[in-house]
Amino acid sequence: MSGVTGDESVSLQIGGSTIQSWTISTTMASYTATTAASGELRVAFTNDSGDRDVQVDYVSINGEIRQAEDQQDNTGAWDGSCGGGEYSEMLHCNGSIGFGNVGGSSSSSSSSSSSSSSSSSSSSSSSSSSGSGNWGNYVPIEIENTGSNCSVPSTGSYNNLPTINELPDPFRKMNGSDMSSRSEWTCRRAEISAMHERWIYGEKPDFNGSVSGSVSNNSINVSVTENGQSISFNASVSMPTSGSAPYPIMIGIGGSNLNNNALRNKGVAVVTFPNNELGAQSGINSRGQGKFFDIYGSGHSASSTVAWAWGVSRLIDLLQQNSNHNFDASRIGVTGCSRNGKGAIVVGAFDERISLTIPQESGSGGVAAWRVSDAMQAAGHNVQTASQIVGENPWMSANFDQFANSGTVTRLPVDNHELLAMVAPRGLLVIENSGMEWLGNESTYTASVAAREVYKALGIADRMGVSQVGGHQHCQFPSSQQSEVDAFVEKFLLGNNSANTSNIERSDGNFNVDRNRWMPWDTPNLQ
Repeated sequence: MSGVTGDESVSLQIGGSTIQSWTISTTMASYTATTAASGELRVAFTNDSGDRDVQVDYVSINGEIRQAEDQQDNTGAWDGSCGGGEYSEMLHCNGSIGFGNVGGSSSSSSSSSSSSSSSSSSSSSSSSSSGSGNWGNYVPIEIENTGSNCSVPSTGSYNNLPTINELPDPFRKMNGSDMSSRSEWTCRRAEISAMHERWIYGEKPDFNGSVSGSVSNNSINVSVTENGQSISFNASVSMPTSGSAPYPIMIGIGGSNLNNNALRNKGVAVVTFPNNELGAQSGINSRGQGKFFDIYGSGHSASSTVAWAWGVSRLIDLLQQNSNHNFDASRIGVTGCSRNGKGAIVVGAFDERISLTIPQESGSGGVAAWRVSDAMQAAGHNVQTASQIVGENPWMSANFDQFANSGTVTRLPVDNHELLAMVAPRGLLVIENSGMEWLGNESTYTASVAAREVYKALGIADRMGVSQVGGHQHCQFPSSQQSEVDAFVEKFLLGNNSANTSNIERSDGNFNVDRNRWMPWDTPNLQ
């Protein structure tokens, strides 16, 4: 690699993690790293300013040469605008060149440009009968990601993304074919996850470290070690007032705004998760801050919401591996309101061990659909859209900026109705406020109705509901929604399969979902 000014910063990233960073010289030179990491390899230019530019010749991976100019995915090339080029060895803007995946057992070798290698990488996975075959009575899923072994196609480059004016078809696979059976949902979900991670939220890294800690009736103390770094955090516990151990858990991201006394009276422990410790949300300049980034580096692609999701997953790891406590690690729910509601849906979408997800008034970046929110604004409504939210907090990955800042959310290959659908086949109850226009009241309801089409197609429509009630302050849970929460808690946290969660799709906002505009695709009857 070489630079123009001699103070360009370049990093080698694998699987979304920064492996090594260099300040490169003005003459072509080799830069070598040895790592056990696996995943997509990217060479990233991170401090564009003035005359700074970077030229990348190729990478050599254990003797295999991959030329930069042969790679279609270059987000730092210039062709009239940043991110406007491909098949180029030049990085004119902050961005990166994707060189495909690396992994397996290998050793390092240097090259005349940029070199990386993977010394010894291994991963393990387990299967559970409660994964893709979970279509009768609900059975908790025992592993974080049932689709970890799915073969997911490349997510491509921004320049090659087509415009999709409607909500993208959740049943249309990345190869262009349509789903024809329920057994395909595991890998279709993996595709949807990969696109959300690449373009909107950032990567939730596979975890290969260790978790330890202690669990009491007052707190859950979690210690995590990975990449030679260690962090710890504590989640406080409020014990149930009825029932008997082991107790199911409702995790509140930053706290729960549901009726917590009602939860505890049903025999559910309420856990307050310290999300701000894992990923800061104190303004857009807090990107890359928090304990998650202490492990994976401040340049990791993860948003703060993904950092929170990773932290909750490590808490669940501890509960699973340590049985000397009073909690049921197979019956876990997650909730959160407003900004923490964004976190709740991301947490629930990206860890399948969570049986019940209840996002509350989460708005843009949560339940709301990007396309519908833009349409609301165009119609004169005062609603938070992508272009505004990216300047508020790092709830989305920096990769999302290129859509938000150019008004091109219609080029997103996914939208947030599919983020909601990722919770299937588990329980999902969306709690919304019809009086909150800024949070995209029509958009959140439309996205929820669209997501229910996936549940309907899978034959499990009773596992998802949406309830939108106004006439109350933001995050003030109204008693009129208590019976719906009770039913979902009964079914998914207390194991009462006779609890009635059917046909919960209501709004008092008189919103007419324009199905012809937003859902022109067909909902299959999958078997």
